[in-house]
Amino acid sequence: MNARLRRVIVSTAGLALALSMTAACGKAGGDKKDSAASGDNKSIGLLLPENASSVRYESFDKPFIEAKVKSLCADCKVLYNNAEGSAAKQKQQFDTLIAQGVKVIVLDAFDATSTESWVKEAAAKGVKVVAYDRLATGPVAAYASFDNEKVGELQGQALLDALGPQAPDDNIVMINGDEADPNAAQFKAGAHKILDGKVKKVVYEQSGEWKPTVAGQKIGAAITQLGKDGFQGVYSANDGMAGAIITQLQGAGIKVPVGGQDAGLDAVQRIVNGDQAYTIYKAYKPLADSAAELAVDLLQGKDVKTVATTTVDSSTDKNIPAKLLDAKIVTKANIKDTVIADGLYKATDICTADYAAACTTAGLK
Repeated sequence: MNARLRRVIVSTAGLALALSMTAACGKAGGDKKDSAASGDNKSIGLLLPENASSVRYESFDKPFIEAKVKSLCADCKVLYNNAEGSAAKQKQQFDTLIAQGVKVIVLDAFDATSTESWVKEAAAKGVKVVAYDRLATGPVAAYASFDNEKVGELQGQALLDALGPQAPDDNIVMINGDEADPNAAQFKAGAHKILDGKVKKVVYEQSGEWKPTVAGQKIGAAITQLGKDGFQGVYSANDGMAGAIITQLQGAGIKVPVGGQDAGLDAVQRIVNGDQAYTIYKAYKPLADSAAELAVDLLQGKDVKTVATTTVDSSTDKNIPAKLLDAKIVTKANIKDTVIADGLYKATDICTADYAAACTTAGLK
């Protein structure tokens, strides 16, 4: 074999060896990437809907979920984003989490009717979605919330109680939540179930869109249409809207029972002060804990039915494993036995200088 031929053979062999090593390295890198995409990461996505009409998400849901995940999985981390009232922004956040390799997402959808395609795409990539607080459309793996129709029933009953024995002669105004939110429809259905036939009439009913400014505008329109004496009570789907409604009523010189939902600190203070009749307390920690447990179980490949004790149906899917919790009516008479007893607030949180006298009257110290 001449020297030239030997050089060709050696060069060819060297090239082949280099190509095989490159392919091997590429395959090893690919395996590493595939392994990450297969779900061995320790990240759980958390997407919450807004922070304008309710302080609960930043103050309670987020820290409670983060703490529970940490207690169940010490090396897990929560990747959090808030949609700030934008379905489009939440979709971008959802897509980013999937691109980051997250295999479980806890989703409190700003617009639950728009999520079907998101959740389907996620499922196709092996990403599990836990619907949180409101039931997202699409093949979600599990759901944690309250029995929302029962919440509406509690709201309706609390308003009846606030109206008293003259309720059958009273007209009421209803300012409901966002029509795009399935929870709002359930609250509304539950409230009507209790109120219909037990008050004289619902004389004005509109959506406040979960926005205090909109709710204030709607109650203003009701006052213009019905007059100051045209209604004797107001159902508000949540506390944020109730606050705006009460402000408008006070400005017009109208004093009627108004109730809400969420047990926000400002709402509890309004109750102590006699401005708001009631709120609905949905204990955030048990809800957050349930969602965190479901998420960690899904991440670790465990059966969620140890947490999810029932099933629910959405408009797109059936028999979704679910954990549904109970809520409570909060009035001035039981603040101490509900939100204070559960540690949601201390008496000192509620009884600031502006409410000190009202707290003394209510027996809160």
